[in-house]
Amino acid sequence: MSVTPAPEPTAPVLRMEAVRKSFGASPVLRDVDLEVAPHTVTALIGASGSGKSTLLRCANLLEEIDDGAIWLEGEEITDPRADADAVRRRIGVVFQSYNLFPHLTVLQNITLAPRRVHGLSRPRAEAEARELLERLGLGAKADEYPDRLSGGQQQRAAIVRALAVRPRLLLLDEITTALDPELVGEVLGLVREVKEEGMTMVIATHEMAFAREVADQVCFLDAGVVLERGTPEEVFGAPRQERTQRFLRRIVAAGRL
Repeated sequence: MSVTPAPEPTAPVLRMEAVRKSFGASPVLRDVDLEVAPHTVTALIGASGSGKSTLLRCANLLEEIDDGAIWLEGEEITDPRADADAVRRRIGVVFQSYNLFPHLTVLQNITLAPRRVHGLSRPRAEAEARELLERLGLGAKADEYPDRLSGGQQQRAAIVRALAVRPRLLLLDEITTALDPELVGEVLGLVREVKEEGMTMVIATHEMAFAREVADQVCFLDAGVVLERGTPEEVFGAPRQERTQRFLRRIVAAGRL
């Protein structure tokens, strides 16, 4: 089973244009423009509160934008006539918390959406889920309940669950934040494998060394603005904006890059 079908190579998988979002009187996203090409990884970096998580939630229509527009594979998904549920079926999301159902086994967690939302038969859903678990290092955990897994294994299971619906786009929101330091590596290792499969991803992360390694595009957000963007070499190696330079100096001083 392929992790992801190949999108059309000529169009961005995700495009945002002049997106604005406020909570009350507080602007969180201010005229954000973003393009994510097929089979690429975009890393969103920046201080806490810079708008990274809100950007991902807007991309999945979990938050309604105030202005601007968002396209998924050329379809304007912020058009009021768009079917939000149909859009979400094409996007996989993994949050900081694992959000696995504790009363279901790993296999049951992973097959729930393919069966209930996408209409797969139980045998097919389970066969594909077991294949995916085996390939991504969790085959022995298929029949375990989440509380029998380590935090790293639970987060990896959450990623496999997101992949099981064959999304066109995978959004990862600070997926290592809740993990003990020794478990971070196994989760990031899985993301590397998913990238090698060609999945299109947008990752909000505080793991700067990881972003530098896996990203094709890095966007530095500051106060809801994409202040700087470019390749990892450009943003981490030769940042143009003074605010980006200060942020990265603090990261280097903390030993995180």
